[in-house]
Amino acid sequence: MNATPNAGRAQVDAALVLLAGLGLTPEDLVASSAVAGKPVPTFAEYVPQVVAATNPGSLKTYGSYWNKVVDQWGSRALTEPTPLEIQELGKRLRAARLRRRNGRGGASSEENYVAAMRCLYKRAVADGYLTEAQNPAAKVTKPRRQPSTRRALPDARLAEINKVASTTGDDPALDSLLLRLHTETACRRGGALAVRRCDLDPKQCLIRLHEKGGTQRWQPVSPTLMRSLLAHWNERGNLDDRSTEQLLRYKDRRPLTYRRYDHMWVRIGQHLDWVDIQGISTHWLRHTIITWVERSFGYAVARAFAGHSQESGDVGATATYIKAELHEIAAAVAALTGEPHPLAEN
Repeated sequence: MNATPNAGRAQVDAALVLLAGLGLTPEDLVASSAVAGKPVPTFAEYVPQVVAATNPGSLKTYGSYWNKVVDQWGSRALTEPTPLEIQELGKRLRAARLRRRNGRGGASSEENYVAAMRCLYKRAVADGYLTEAQNPAAKVTKPRRQPSTRRALPDARLAEINKVASTTGDDPALDSLLLRLHTETACRRGGALAVRRCDLDPKQCLIRLHEKGGTQRWQPVSPTLMRSLLAHWNERGNLDDRSTEQLLRYKDRRPLTYRRYDHMWVRIGQHLDWVDIQGISTHWLRHTIITWVERSFGYAVARAFAGHSQESGDVGATATYIKAELHEIAAAVAALTGEPHPLAEN
C-alpha cells in the first residue's frame, strides 16, 4: 500500500522537528555524508601535518599551543573535544603561562590559543575530516583584546636606551646596529632577522624587508646605516659570499635569533628601571617612529613607512587614493636621521 502525499509531508515535518531539536539542518546531514567513513586522525597524527604546511610566522605564534594540545589530547580524535573542553584547556594554559615582565594577565596567551585551535580546525574542515557545523573551535569565544599600552617614546628616553645598549653587554656594536635598524625602518623583529645581504641596495640606500603575510617592501635607510650593515656583513657574514644567507649575526658568525632581543631588553632594563617597569620592547620603537612620521609627514607616508597595506583596516573609497611614493618615505628618513638620501626629492 502506497503512502499518501499528506502522510509523506507529515513524516518530513516530523524529521525537521527532530533535526531542529538536535541543533542540525538538512544541509548538515548532506555535508556530513561527504565525510562519512573517512578516518579521523588524532591530534598526534594531524598536528605534524599542519605544522609542515604552516608558514614560519604563523608557526611561531601557534606552534607552542599545538604542541601543548598534543601533550593533552594526543591520542584523541579531532572530533572528540567539545567547545567547552577547548575553552577549559585555554583557561588552564592561561593559568600555567610563563609570566613575562610585560605580561597583562594572560589574555593574549588565551587569545592566541583560541586562534591556534581555529586555524587547526579550519584545515581539518578543508581536509574533509569534519564539517564547518561540526567545528568545535568556531564555537569558542576569544577573550576581548586589551588596548595596547605602547606609546611614542620621547627623544630623551630613546637616547638613554641607545646609550645603555652601546656601552654595556657582550656585543654593544651589534645591539647599537639593531636599535638603529629598527629606529630608521620601524620594522618588526622578524623583518630584521629575515634581511639578507642580497636585500641591500647600497647605491640607492634601500633595504628589502620580508614581513608578515609574506609581504616584501623596499625601505629607504640612511647612508650611515647602509655602511654599517655592509661592514657587519663583511666582518661576520661573508661566508664564501653566500649573499642569500641571513645578514645579522653574532661575533662567531652564527645567525641572530629572537633571543638576542630578549637579552638586550632585559639588560637595558637592569640599567633603566623605567624600561623594566613599563615592559619596553622593540615594538615600542616601531610605535615611536611611525607616530613621528605621521605627525611630521601625514597619514599616507606613515602607513607606507609602517608597511601597512590598504586592506589593513582602512575604511572608505578615499583610502584607495592615499598612497605615498618611495621618494616621500626617503624624505622622511632624511628628516629623521639628518642625512641626505639619494631618493629624496630636494
